Amino acid sequence: MPATPVIAVFDVGKTNKKLFLFDEQYQIVFERSAKFTETVDEDGDACENLESLRLSVFDSLREVFNKKEFEVKAINFSTYGASFVYINEGGQPVAPLYNYLKAFPAELQEKFYADYGGEDEVSRRTASPVLGNLNSGMQVYRIKQQKPELFAQTKWALHLPQYMSYILSGHACSDITSIGCHTNLWDFEANNYHPWVQQEGIAEKLAPVEACDTVVRAFFPGNNLKVGIGLHDSSAALIPYLLHFQEPFVLISTGTWCISLNPFNASPLTVEELHQDCLCYLTYKGDPVKAARVFAGYEHELQTKRIAEHFNVSPSFFRSMPFDPEVYAAIEGKESLQQAADATGKVLKESPFAQRDLSLYANEEEAYHQLIADLVHLQYASTSLVLQGSTVKRIFVDGGFSKNNIYMNLLAAAFPGMEVYAASMAQATAMGAALVLHKHWNPKPIPSNIIELEYYHLTPSNALS
Repeated sequence: MPATPVIAVFDVGKTNKKLFLFDEQYQIVFERSAKFTETVDEDGDACENLESLRLSVFDSLREVFNKKEFEVKAINFSTYGASFVYINEGGQPVAPLYNYLKAFPAELQEKFYADYGGEDEVSRRTASPVLGNLNSGMQVYRIKQQKPELFAQTKWALHLPQYMSYILSGHACSDITSIGCHTNLWDFEANNYHPWVQQEGIAEKLAPVEACDTVVRAFFPGNNLKVGIGLHDSSAALIPYLLHFQEPFVLISTGTWCISLNPFNASPLTVEELHQDCLCYLTYKGDPVKAARVFAGYEHELQTKRIAEHFNVSPSFFRSMPFDPEVYAAIEGKESLQQAADATGKVLKESPFAQRDLSLYANEEEAYHQLIADLVHLQYASTSLVLQGSTVKRIFVDGGFSKNNIYMNLLAAAFPGMEVYAASMAQATAMGAALVLHKHWNPKPIPSNIIELEYYHLTPSNALS
């Protein structure tokens, strides 16, 4: 049998590093997953083991190349954002891959914003809330200010997706999806780098910006592999939806963070929205995406453990639990979804469930319905921020909560004027990174069945008496 043509996609998360092979119908025909033990930087703070990551790429490809049933035509990358790799003239890393959760020096942050117009003005123009090292441009600024020797050694500061591409191609570049994700680097008004990037000499350390569908040759001798330049994972996850749906939509991408992404809202962020954790991303075509996020997945994990311990049940008790309107109606002290809907624009920083007394609930089913109701209230307020001023009538939910029957029913109740769908797609982030290179490796049309949708319709009166 002839070998199956495939594209290989490395999908690098903070915890799991995965390799997927997609065939020409974008079905996953092979996958490999790895986890690495973290190392520490010079301050003793935990960070990614960059050498393990680099070696894993070559080990994975060696394994795939030895599988005669596959013919790898192209390779691309999607990784978490807010992370730079600093390489010297010879292409070698000269610093650790600093963790974006590392504390940013308070005095240096104060100096930066004082020099460049204040927090509100910089945040507004760069669509980046003040997030310390999560504003990845601030990482380069810190090195320039505090580690001038390291800054001088640095030929290029590459965002992680572009570094992954670089180790296979030797081609240094920047991409707009990484630059445009809460970095403090991109001026959304001028559609260029913010003036501070030039004034601090940072621009000369940033490789030329290239289109997200760019391919370069791998440096392996005797091959015709086409290597993509990589994408920021949040923007990659949007690509399958942007390619398949012309009618405006909001995507709620659920995981540790639940991020509401509206590619059809071009209104500039206000200072108030920035204070409510709104930000902007850029699509693979360079268009702004208004986004808002809540830490709902993380809270769900913490609170389900608390419920399980209180009621002495398995922590996985909720996975097959269906939505039950009668159970929901029995919740003591509940707040109706309509009351949450009336609080448009008021983003709760955290749901009230952590303060709720679990002894008020008859069983884990009641308590879990209350938890999900609280998280949906939070999600409603967050998503409403990106809906304002747009004509969106459809909401797609992907990730973990899309499989949660209670969450999906209550979300539909919270948005009675919307079409609410649970979206099912194999590995949306990796899929997006594969699709963006479609024209370079796949002669067949993009299949129309990549995304499966399940419609939810539940008015508040259906959910509550």
